[in-house]
Amino acid sequence: MDGKLLFAGKEVPWPADIPVTYPGSDAFASATLRWSTYKAPKFVAVATPKNEEEVVKIVKAARASNIPFLATAGRHGYVTTLGKLDGGLAIDLSLINTVSIDKAAATVTVGAGTKLGDVTVPVDEAGFELPVGSCPGVGIVGVTIGAGVGLFQGLYGLIIDSLLSVRLIKADGEVVEASEKINPDLFWAIRGAGANFGIITSATYKLHKPVNNAQVFTADAIFPASAKSAYFDVLQSFENKMPAELAMATLIVWDPNSESTQILSTFIYSGTEESARQVLAPFFELSPPVVRAGSCPYSQVQQTILFGSFTTSPSGNIHDIFTVNVRRFAAETLKSTFDKFDAFYKAHPAARTSVAVLETFSNKAVAAVPDETTAYPWRDAKGNFMFQMSWPELGGPIEEPVNALARELRQDIAATSGYPELTVYVNYAHGDETLEQIYGKSKLPELVRLKKAWDPDNVFRYHHALPTEYP
Repeated sequence: MDGKLLFAGKEVPWPADIPVTYPGSDAFASATLRWSTYKAPKFVAVATPKNEEEVVKIVKAARASNIPFLATAGRHGYVTTLGKLDGGLAIDLSLINTVSIDKAAATVTVGAGTKLGDVTVPVDEAGFELPVGSCPGVGIVGVTIGAGVGLFQGLYGLIIDSLLSVRLIKADGEVVEASEKINPDLFWAIRGAGANFGIITSATYKLHKPVNNAQVFTADAIFPASAKSAYFDVLQSFENKMPAELAMATLIVWDPNSESTQILSTFIYSGTEESARQVLAPFFELSPPVVRAGSCPYSQVQQTILFGSFTTSPSGNIHDIFTVNVRRFAAETLKSTFDKFDAFYKAHPAARTSVAVLETFSNKAVAAVPDETTAYPWRDAKGNFMFQMSWPELGGPIEEPVNALARELRQDIAATSGYPELTVYVNYAHGDETLEQIYGKSKLPELVRLKKAWDPDNVFRYHHALPTEYP
């Protein structure tokens, strides 16, 4: 180790074969650009390893010089606790983006930097499916270790339910495997709280035979404010009769063309168009003035839904996000949510890019997995309701009313969510929730015990950190 890293005004020992970039360079800017700039981590250097061996070298060198670090892949994480890293090292995993499919074993192994959009096409071409989410730019490992809610979870469960094994680098640089048979306690913990235990360099998943020959019906529709009450009544009617093949998302948005608040919906159905239209008839009978509908291959769903908006989702903007898990789709609360967003848009034009995203994905296969199987605590959730608040520039007076509305709406939804208090999915959590609201009171004692065993120095502490003692 005869190289040097400039950190905190000092040169510290560094592996000579691993280059480092610093602020002011294009490479640094590219490797640290995040989807959301709100309370984002701040880095003073970036190391971009090409393989697992180099990640080990980086971790050992950083630990030896007491340099805080964060491993990144899709850089789509937006939890505000990431902002607690102020002046650290980014371990940019983007070059470790391999996808290897074993058709005979029906498995896929991905590298740490692989994004969801990198996986769907080769998986589809091999004749399989994996329960991915809606955004192609998200890192698959990062999504997985929170649980991985997604569009196909009604059929195949959460992404963690397809996870077979991982390779993980501990805080001391040791590489370990985790699966049902090897380090099963660690494997249990990373499926729901994985950001707390190490850097996963590769993950292997079981693949699933496709439904309907991998043809998926999708539809997008726009409903005006006048359809608000009828729409949310229909949505509520699906609360206890969501087919396994169905996923829906309802967005409350501001339309600059009509200068009005409206509902934008997307429907994903893994089946024939005829069956999908029968299931979705109550929505179509509301006669939305704008509809796009048709079938596409499984691998093109992410690029198709919401009028293709995920293909142009830029990085570098503000996304200040609050969420709630729900067991109920309380129509009256959702109508009130629409009205409060409408008043907010009219009072604060600068924040009109803010949206409510009401994810209602079937949980049939999710709930079928016994609760004790993984650390993820919310298998009975039927939806994740999210408020993505956005405005042009960090700071300024707009932030206070934006956060006030989001917290008010979160409280409103929680009150009629079907849970006794606020509960949140760890990958969606804002950062001001309690540990119990994120990880579940029943799971915390074991998680904390494992945190103390696997990361006693709390090196991995920036994504809703678990303590090493509880309560």
